[in-house]
Amino acid sequence: MTEAGLPLEGVRIVEMTHMVMGPTCGMILAQLGAEVIKVEPPSGDKTRSLGGMGTAFFPLFNRGKRSVVLDFEKPGDRDSMHRLLATADVFLENFRDGQLEKQGLGAEELRRRHPHLIIAGHKGFLSGPYEHRPALDEVVQMMSGLAAMTGTKEKPQRVGSSANDIMGGMFGVIAILAALYQKRGGKRDGADIRIGLFENCLFLVAQHMVEYEMTGNKPRSMPEREHAWPIYDIFDAADGERIFIGVVTEGHWQSFCREFGLTEFLEDPALRTTTDRILARPRILPRVAEIIRQRNVAELSQKLDALNICFSPINRPEDLLTDPHVLRPGGLVSNFTADGKPFHVPALPVEWNGSHLGEGLKVAPLGADTSAVRAEIDKDDIASKAAGRPA
Repeated sequence: MTEAGLPLEGVRIVEMTHMVMGPTCGMILAQLGAEVIKVEPPSGDKTRSLGGMGTAFFPLFNRGKRSVVLDFEKPGDRDSMHRLLATADVFLENFRDGQLEKQGLGAEELRRRHPHLIIAGHKGFLSGPYEHRPALDEVVQMMSGLAAMTGTKEKPQRVGSSANDIMGGMFGVIAILAALYQKRGGKRDGADIRIGLFENCLFLVAQHMVEYEMTGNKPRSMPEREHAWPIYDIFDAADGERIFIGVVTEGHWQSFCREFGLTEFLEDPALRTTTDRILARPRILPRVAEIIRQRNVAELSQKLDALNICFSPINRPEDLLTDPHVLRPGGLVSNFTADGKPFHVPALPVEWNGSHLGEGLKVAPLGADTSAVRAEIDKDDIASKAAGRPA
C-alpha cells in the first residue's frame, strides 16, 4: 500500500511511552499512516536494552516511529517539547499520575497551553480507589479473575502473552480515532482520554461476571469447565504430536463418526441428541482417543479440513514461522531493527482495500530524528509568525 493510501496520513502523534501498552497504541497508529514521534530521554527508552522475554518489546512495538531525544532537565528542551506539541494532534503517555506534572507536562498545563490536543494516557487503572496504583499485565490478570479462569484459583495461570497490554493499546487507538472523528465534525478542542489496564482485563472477563449474575452459579475455570459439545478436546496422535478437535454441530458429529469408523455411535439410540452425547463423554472420548492415536497430525488435519470440522495442531510460536497461512503473501511483513537487521512480524490483522499493513517499517536509532524534527518546528514557528498567529 502506498503512503498516500493510508487513512491517518497527516495526523501527528507525539508519544512518551515505554514497555508495551502505550507503545502498542503508537505502533498501530503508525501503521495506519500517522506520523508518530517518540520522545525519549538521553539514555533512551529502557526497553531498548531489555533481554530475555523482553527482547522483542522495543523493536516490535516501536516500528515505524521517529525518535527524538529531549532532556527535560534543560528548559530549552521543555520549550521544544511544547513547541512540538503545538504541531501535534495527539499526545500519548503512560506515566503514573503526577510524574509528568514534574516536567511541566501535566494534563492541566497541556489543556491550558494546547487546548486542541487529544491527550491519551495509558494507566494501570481508570479513576477511582486504585487510580494511584502501578499495574502490570500479570497483576491485573490476577485481580480480575482472568488468571483463575485460565488456570484455577488454586493454581492461577497468566495468559501466555502481553494480551492485556496489547489490548489496552488497541482501546487507546479506538478512543483516539473517536476523538479525531469528533474533531473532524467541527469540535475545536481536544479530548482527555484515560485507558485502564485493569478495566481492559475486566472487559475480557465480563462474560463470566454476567454469567454469575444471571445464573448465581460460579463460572468454572477453563480446565474445570463443563463441555457444551461431545468432542472438544486435545488428543495424542501417532507421530507423538497432539491435536485439538472440536465437533460442535449435528452435521459435524455425523461426518466425523462416518469418516473415522465410529458408526456404533450413530447407531446407538442413547446418543441421539447432543445432550445425550455430552452426558456420555466418559465412554465416547476413550474410543475417539483410540482412533485418533492411530493417525498422524498431517493425516488428521487433511481429513478434518475436508470435513470442515474445527481442529488445530498444538503449535508453539516458532512453529508459525513455517505455517503456510502465515507465510501467504502479506501474512508476515519484513521490518528492520535500529541497527538494520531484518525481522518478520505478523501483519496488522486487517486488510485495507485488499492490502496488508506494516511492510518495511524501521525502528529508529535513538535520537535519529531529533535534528530534523527541531528544524521542522522551527520552520513552523517562522510560518506562524509570518501569518500573525501565536507560535
